[in-house]
Amino acid sequence: MNLEDLIRSLTPEVYENLKNAVATGRWPNGRKLEDGQRELCMEAIIYYENTHDVPADQRVGYLDQGCKSDKDDDTQPLNIQ
Repeated sequence: MNLEDLIRSLTPEVYENLKNAVATGRWPNGRKLEDGQRELCMEAIIYYENTHDVPADQRVGYLDQGCKSDKDDDTQPLNIQ
């Protein structure tokens, strides 16, 4: 079994555990997540989300690109004295 097959076989529960481990920096048993483990977990999470059709707004790292309005109302002129 290669890495892709392993990720494809992840259950939703394992996926949630990986997300929680990355967010908290700890495994469910309380042990610290090492940097290399964090990278692999992130890769697995992203691959899982892409292969299991997780909606874009529910994926890790999603940023809402919506804006408040079409024009910039917060612009203030700069007065140089």
